[in-house]
Amino acid sequence: MSRTGMRQRLQTATALLALCGGVACAATGPATPTGAKLRPNIVVLVADDWGFSDVGSFGSEIATPHLDALAQRGTRFANFHAAAECSPTRAMLMTGVDSHRTGVGAMRESVPREHYGRPGYLTVLNQNVVTVSSLLQDSGYRTYAVGKWHVGKEPYNLPNRRGFDRSLVQGDSGSDNWETDKRYMALTDKVYWFEDGREAAMPKDYYSSEFYVSKAIDYLRQDAKSDKPFYTYLAFQANHIPVQAPREFIDHYRGVYKDGWTALRAARRDRAAALGLVPKDVPMVEMNTTTHWDALTPEQKLYEARRMEVYAGMAEAMDYHVGRLIAYLKESGQYDNTVFVFLSDNGAEASDPWAIPSGWLWLSTEYSRDIDMLGAKGGYDTIGPSWASAAAAPLATYKFYSGEGGVRTPLIIAGAPGQRGASVAPQFAHVKDIAPTLLDIAQVPQPGAAYRGQAVEPMTGRSLLPMLQGVAQDVHPADESVGYELSGNMAVYRGNLKLVKNMLPVGDGQWHLYDIVKDPGETQDLQQQRAADFARLRADYERYAADNGVLPMPEGYEPRHQVMINSLFNVYLPRLWLPGVALIAALGALLWRRVRRRSK
Repeated sequence: MSRTGMRQRLQTATALLALCGGVACAATGPATPTGAKLRPNIVVLVADDWGFSDVGSFGSEIATPHLDALAQRGTRFANFHAAAECSPTRAMLMTGVDSHRTGVGAMRESVPREHYGRPGYLTVLNQNVVTVSSLLQDSGYRTYAVGKWHVGKEPYNLPNRRGFDRSLVQGDSGSDNWETDKRYMALTDKVYWFEDGREAAMPKDYYSSEFYVSKAIDYLRQDAKSDKPFYTYLAFQANHIPVQAPREFIDHYRGVYKDGWTALRAARRDRAAALGLVPKDVPMVEMNTTTHWDALTPEQKLYEARRMEVYAGMAEAMDYHVGRLIAYLKESGQYDNTVFVFLSDNGAEASDPWAIPSGWLWLSTEYSRDIDMLGAKGGYDTIGPSWASAAAAPLATYKFYSGEGGVRTPLIIAGAPGQRGASVAPQFAHVKDIAPTLLDIAQVPQPGAAYRGQAVEPMTGRSLLPMLQGVAQDVHPADESVGYELSGNMAVYRGNLKLVKNMLPVGDGQWHLYDIVKDPGETQDLQQQRAADFARLRADYERYAADNGVLPMPEGYEPRHQVMINSLFNVYLPRLWLPGVALIAALGALLWRRVRRRSK
């Protein structure tokens, strides 16, 4: 695709969506079902580490025509929030329960050693939650899971025990996108793949997005004669590190990023505003982790631009393969009765494992950073904090942190029963709301406080369906607070207000109050002007933390250092203990012999 063609596609999509102006363009959703046989199919598409404006219909220059087509017949959420890290979001997405109450208050790779094993910090789903897939399966749905899992590899936590009839999943936080047996960091001893609850035999080479969609289509084809509706959970590795993509997609973006991240951030802000997703001319902060583009040498600019070209190619490749799934559903006559939910699990990834000593030592033996290798097999690309800030435009911060750029992600829902046509939803929504929404769509009651005779955590999310249908204006009442915490980065929402604290080095460790509807870039702290609201939300957060078992962070906690420590304890020490014991035993025997000789 030429740059001119890509620009024309973006202009066409922008014009159509701007014409809608955030109100219904046409009643394109299917009629409300009247019986169990008419219950819709459900497809949940989870992107990994996409920023708020990484989708074309959210302001991106990246070509995502299939996701944009879903947006044109559905609802884009301008104020949707997930966790700022992979596994806590997935836990809430699957259960409708706060991440700490699921046992996944933080992911295993970054949790402090002091928190290991505590109720909210098991780093895997506990047995006190029921998944939406289990409830759909019980109600007669065919259920499939493909892609990244990352909520536990214990037998009781694998998809076959969490409500999926068929599944092929990668168990941990990620892996190489070209080689199935290659780790992206030394965080586990190997790449764990499971099919239907057993270790899977995988091809040596593949491309992750292509393989996942092909597997999902295979499962659907195998059961094509079934008269049951289906639920497919399709979780991509795009755009998790290592950022990799087929060259034909990368080359679509040759030269697109030559003006740098600050120019891109401004351009995306303006397009998002034109699409009705943020206020016009919304102010933005310049993060202290953003490098001045003009301070780079020409060679550095070329290299940095190529990193973002690969990132864009990876996103477009994912969208292309989503299009293959949509094409299959259309060809098989199932598309019109299928609800699509698309979201990213958190904001864009800013960290670079090459900057961590242990990461550099391992990666330098496994991967190349040469510019000609970026995106290819054996190449290792990341975008770093400056591009990650642009991917989150116009928001502040990125993955791991509680600023809007870390937790506000794109959400599109299309095809829900009785849904209005193309629209933008400015209302606050949360990832916990997805599970009750899917149950509402499928006409399945929530489990309450018990499931199959066992006490379980009740869902605390709220169904989005009444708002999608135009029956309700808001999802969450104006006087309801929604709390959040991840590794010491905290937030609580009430109405349009957000109280937030981000830890060093990105944050300042202090509380700030923002109106995230008028000021989604979090530029104007309101705590002095609205002292009563500040105090009320501080009390709301303390109540949330106490009710959900949130633990204070150890003194001196720093996420990159913690990843290094956990890698040592989780990977290297378990592999070295037996040789270490043998060495100590050999030295002890040698010493004992010497002592005996001297005693004679």
